[in-house]
Amino acid sequence: MYDLKGKVALVTGGGRDIGGQISRRLAEQGASVCFNYFDGPEKAEQTLKDIQNNNGNVVALQGDMTKQADIDSLVNKCRDSFGGKIDILVNVVGGLVGRKTMNEMDADFWDFVVTLNLKTVFLVTKAALLYMGEGGSIINFSSQAARDGGGGGAIAYSTSKGGVLTFTKGLAKEVGPKGIRVNCISPGMINTTFHDTFTKPEIREKVAASTPLKREGEAREVADLVAYLASGNSSFITGASIEINGGTYFV
Repeated sequence: MYDLKGKVALVTGGGRDIGGQISRRLAEQGASVCFNYFDGPEKAEQTLKDIQNNNGNVVALQGDMTKQADIDSLVNKCRDSFGGKIDILVNVVGGLVGRKTMNEMDADFWDFVVTLNLKTVFLVTKAALLYMGEGGSIINFSSQAARDGGGGGAIAYSTSKGGVLTFTKGLAKEVGPKGIRVNCISPGMINTTFHDTFTKPEIREKVAASTPLKREGEAREVADLVAYLASGNSSFITGASIEINGGTYFV
């Protein structure tokens, strides 16, 4: 669908769920893929094998994207493996961590959620930009929660994801003159372990039933959107946040 031959893609959180499908999709389109994972080594290993079995070029590295040393190791691994450049960066790392109201959360919890969802985007992007030139594409992950405040106990998460939206717009202005595009994807209810962990089944059923398309989204559908934004087919799109939520929220 999209020609990514000769491109090098770095995907944080690229071992499972949405990230795993992104890694597979970019490799299918011809990109050499370097992905990071933190937990879930079995799923990361499966993603690695799936790409290799499809004759894709791929390397994987475990690491914590809140730590500068692990970020540097990932970027260096990618450069050393695939010719010293990074053409595509996809910042998937992030999470809700837990549902806590204002009365329940303390400053340490707030700081950790903001670091996981927003600071990691800044740190990884800063490191990767050193090796990205004209034609580069950065794709960040926000959330529908950034638009509507999220569900109960998601204040820290929705705030940090709102920061990703603003970061995307500001960076797009800064690096646009260099020929680098920066966009953002804001998923709604996607069928992943995120919602298996943090969203009650009855809530998922209610959301799916109220969605115009009457279902949850699938990780592969998000991966298709990433492939489009990574490719030259989207060459005049930058600073955008694309909602992928089946119609549950309109900007």
